[in-house]
Amino acid sequence: MYNESSVVVFSGGQDSTTCLFWAKREFKDVFSLSFRYGQKHAKEVELARAIAGKAGVPFTAMDLPLIGTLGHNALTDASMPMDEQIPDGEMCPNTFVPGRNLFFLSVAAVWARERGIRHIVTGVSQTDYSGYPDCRDSFIKSLNVTLNLAMDYQFVLHTPLMWLDKAQTWALADELGVLDLVRRDTLTCYNGIPGDGCGHCPACKLRREGLERYLAACLAFE
Repeated sequence: MYNESSVVVFSGGQDSTTCLFWAKREFKDVFSLSFRYGQKHAKEVELARAIAGKAGVPFTAMDLPLIGTLGHNALTDASMPMDEQIPDGEMCPNTFVPGRNLFFLSVAAVWARERGIRHIVTGVSQTDYSGYPDCRDSFIKSLNVTLNLAMDYQFVLHTPLMWLDKAQTWALADELGVLDLVRRDTLTCYNGIPGDGCGHCPACKLRREGLERYLAACLAFE
């Protein structure tokens, strides 16, 4: 356990909520930081606030509308149909918000530095990264170096889910004693439906498949 403070980039979804409780186990003090960036599923911010309250973690929400206006994507443009898988010949789905994690982590670093915090936790995963380039380990490592150089400060970016698939992420939530909370109270769905969600958007499919694999593994061990 670190005898220091950390800030969790916190959306109120499955991954960041699991990271929030992981951070509570690993750090002396934990803060949470959410962003409103024009996402259609903006209800996630209020659910994040409620989860942070249940966890006893201070919560801050910030407005970053620029992120939603810079690129053309299905999470911020209500007129764009959502890709349910990566189309042939394309690198990532149209639910990718260009620069989102770059902005989130950069703003979180400034916020943390002003408060004397070095540790920043984010729920990105290369194992289940859904084609999003800013969820890769190489990006996180590169950005960590860049932030340290840019602000002359020794940040540490923590990615506890980086090499976990969704079934393993559910297992970690269970280990932390929050599986039911994650299943019931989080919002992963791109269509803004809490809990098990709409069932057909890419985020819901990934979440459900992981849960089914984890529950099946649990039954196999009984």
